[in-house]
Amino acid sequence: MKDYELLYIVDASLTDEKREELISKVTALISGNNGEASEPDKWGIKKYAYPIAYKNEGYYVLQNFKANENVPKILDNQLLITDGVVRHMIVAK
Repeated sequence: MKDYELLYIVDASLTDEKREELISKVTALISGNNGEASEPDKWGIKKYAYPIAYKNEGYYVLQNFKANENVPKILDNQLLITDGVVRHMIVAK
């Protein structure tokens, strides 16, 4: 298994309950594909460098995890179609 780092931005207009549900969903997606996810590091609401979809801020979350080589692609595909995720980036450590 390799070490990965996932940084994603959640829409700031979501309620706290919806935001926590989405963060739990991402962690469960990693664990469901035989990965080992650490506790997500919630950075909170930060301003964007430039407007994205006419919004100026988002809720940043950093998630470290260990998984097989196929899991980042699965995670990438799922995050692309998940409502509430504005941007994401997966990096191998």
